[in-house]
Amino acid sequence: MTIRVLIVDDQMMVREGFSVLLNAQPDIEVVGEAVDGRQAIEKVAELRPDVVLMDIRMPELNGLEATREIVAADAAAKVLVLTTFDLDEYVYQALRAGASGFLLKDASARQLADGVRVVAAGEALLAPTVTKRLIQEFSRLGAAQRAPVPERVGDLTERETEVLVLVAQGRSNSEIAGHLVVAESTVKTHVSRILVKLGLRDRTQAAVFAYEAGLVTPGG
Repeated sequence: MTIRVLIVDDQMMVREGFSVLLNAQPDIEVVGEAVDGRQAIEKVAELRPDVVLMDIRMPELNGLEATREIVAADAAAKVLVLTTFDLDEYVYQALRAGASGFLLKDASARQLADGVRVVAAGEALLAPTVTKRLIQEFSRLGAAQRAPVPERVGDLTERETEVLVLVAQGRSNSEIAGHLVVAESTVKTHVSRILVKLGLRDRTQAAVFAYEAGLVTPGG
C-alpha cells in the first residue's frame, strides 16, 4: 500500500527536496505541499494524506497550532514534526498536541523515508536521544507545571505499566518483546489495551502520558 504524504514547510527548497527524496521511494507518494499551518489544515481535509511532514516555525499559523487542529478534527493523518531539535523549544508541545514523532531537518534520505513508514504504521518516532531530552524537559518544568494526569493510570495492570514505560523509553515492539521474553503479538496486544484504557491516540501520546505520570524519570 502506498503511503500518501503532505509536506508542510514555508521554505520552497525544503519542500522540493523532501518531495524528490520521498517520491523516489516505491511505497511513498507526495500528494501535496503546504506553505503554512492554515494551508496544511485545508490540504489534509482535501487530500487525506497518511502522513503530514510538519514544520514548526511558519507564518500565518505555526505547525504546533496546525497539529493541534488536525488532531482535534480527528483526521487519520499522522503528524511527523520537522525540526532542529536542539533549538526548537516547541517539540515537547508538538508531541502533546498530537504529533506522532519528529525528524531532524538534516535527516538522510533513508531516515526520512523510514520515519514516514514508522509513523504511518502507527509506531512512535522517538529516538533515544530525544527521549532523554524530553525527560529532561519534564524534569525542568517541575510537577506544578505539568499537565494533570488522569486517574486512569491506575486501570493498567502491572505488565501494561511495564510495557508503557518501555514504550516511553523509545523501544519498538520487537525490542520490548525481547526484553520481556514474550511474543511481539503479545506486546501489540498490551499496547492496544494501554491506548484504549488511557484514551490515547498512539504510542507517542502514551510516551508523553508516561512522562507526565512520573513513570519515567531522569536517569530512569
